Amino acid sequence: MVNLKSTSHLLEKLRALMKNNKYVQEPIHAYIIPSEDRHQSEYIAECDRRRAFITGFTGSSGTAVVTDKDACLWTDGRYYLQASQEMDKNWTLMKLNDPGTPTESVWLSKVLPVGSRVGVDPQLMSYDSWHPMQTQLEASGMSLVPVHANLIDAIWEDRPAPPCNVIQPHPLKYSGKTCKSKVQEVRLDMVEKGASLLVVTALDEIAWLLNLRGSDINYNPVFFSYVIVSPTAVHFFVEESKVTGAVRDHFLQEDLAVTFHPYDKVYSFLTEQIPIQEGKIWLSYLSSYGLIAAIPERKRVTDISPIAVMKAVKNPTEVAGLVNCHIRDGAAVCCYLSWLEKEIKEGKSVVTEVSGATQLEEFRKQMDDFVGLSFTTISSSGPNGAIIHYTPSIENDRVITANELYLCDSGAQFRDGTTDITRTVHFGTPTEYEKECFTRVFKGQASLASAVFPQKIKGHYLDTLARKFLWDVGLDYLHGTGHGIGSYLNVHEGPMGVSWRAYPDDPGLSEGMFLSNEPGYYEDGKFGIRLENIERVVQAETKYNLPIRKFITFETVTMVPIQTKLLVPELLTEKEISYLNNYHMKVRESVGPILKKMGHVEALEWLYRETEPIG
Repeated sequence: MVNLKSTSHLLEKLRALMKNNKYVQEPIHAYIIPSEDRHQSEYIAECDRRRAFITGFTGSSGTAVVTDKDACLWTDGRYYLQASQEMDKNWTLMKLNDPGTPTESVWLSKVLPVGSRVGVDPQLMSYDSWHPMQTQLEASGMSLVPVHANLIDAIWEDRPAPPCNVIQPHPLKYSGKTCKSKVQEVRLDMVEKGASLLVVTALDEIAWLLNLRGSDINYNPVFFSYVIVSPTAVHFFVEESKVTGAVRDHFLQEDLAVTFHPYDKVYSFLTEQIPIQEGKIWLSYLSSYGLIAAIPERKRVTDISPIAVMKAVKNPTEVAGLVNCHIRDGAAVCCYLSWLEKEIKEGKSVVTEVSGATQLEEFRKQMDDFVGLSFTTISSSGPNGAIIHYTPSIENDRVITANELYLCDSGAQFRDGTTDITRTVHFGTPTEYEKECFTRVFKGQASLASAVFPQKIKGHYLDTLARKFLWDVGLDYLHGTGHGIGSYLNVHEGPMGVSWRAYPDDPGLSEGMFLSNEPGYYEDGKFGIRLENIERVVQAETKYNLPIRKFITFETVTMVPIQTKLLVPELLTEKEISYLNNYHMKVRESVGPILKKMGHVEALEWLYRETEPIG
């Protein structure tokens, strides 16, 4: 049973500060607490978990809004169940994307009187979120006001200190391109936009651009910093204690001149630069409102950062790294599933969600170039599998048995790439209904993986392929189907993706991109099913070749068997059976030699059993 965090006293303190002129110039009638940090990161450091602190909800996505009378949390379908279990009675869950659920600004317009002031820390809300909210509130006679002193920080007595870990170079043998050449490409885009400065705020973009990696945020090899690129200089805003001699040598070796500044001087530097810049200043609209608002509108370019698109298309070195690290990662996951099956069947020891996840990490540690996990392992048995982003803990730990489905979503950071894989298995006798649901999820995954489509098609056009076989019988899942993935960077990466929602900056899919393919199905209180592979976008071989348009398809790089005993053969077509058998032969040929070389005899035998052809 999860112990709910009591938030009554925290809300009382927060509401008092909303009227305290030491923190606000005039009283505010609502205060918004976003999930993000100053860099609008999805995953954040402990010191930035303000929304989790005030609500008790620990998921990665959500927005809290507190008024004098109400406290509400908006989050998406991945987290409905988790949020309802983690929040106390003070909070109301607002199910984002559900018909009938108003947006934060529409709800505020209804519950607050005309003339109300809604406050938020302008460094924590993106310009993209601020602008429509401001428009909606002003239309209702209200105002959105920046509150520069963060009110959550003021009541968070034991707030952790910001991390200050050293930065490491990411060598050319892994990056495939020098930081000097990357900066030169960025400058060409700046010329096209008429920009004389590019302000880079996204942490993974900075790490990619400079060929550096860090550890300021768990599971994400990034570091707190800003970069400003001009036609002749690169300004790097970072705490000096993070910068080692190895970092300075790295810039010398890659022939990039860098000027260092303290991290907190980015605002003052920008303010000084604005009047002397002849060109425009380019900041992505996904940057903080506070940063963009410092620049006069006539001098702004707020298009998506050019680095986001560059980073999404992997160069040949990054492609090879991602392919190879998925083979090694596949060997680790095969070792784990083989071990887990044996432990459960023999019954000599109890394996729980937590101890299972720990054992999986141990197998990954045996692999070359392993750095750490890419996110907290979602090791979920039975009804816990229905919590889409479930985190096992001592409080909610459940024994993994042969009597229910087990869903494991996990990933690793290797020097040459990032992995993310989900497998759902049953070590006993699944019900016919569970098998049907699993088969329909597999059919969706196979359909998307086998699709052939024109280059530059946007990802959301493909989403239906993964859902169709669930939709046919009135089932569905409440999350996207695919996200981009970094090259030893963040496990979730844009700007493209596969979802029922359009990605506003999706440049269209093209060769060299890598995306997840992860349909699922979940029943609250019963079970969860998800299958996730990482797919590489490659050129397709087609009967006809149009000179004006290339066609592309996916090539699966995740190398772990699908449990065939969960499939209903009668529901599979010959094409799907052929797809699965071909995939399993590739898994056997790729992973088998590693297991053999490492002496994992039982895992190798398991691999051969699990990849036997069906049909």
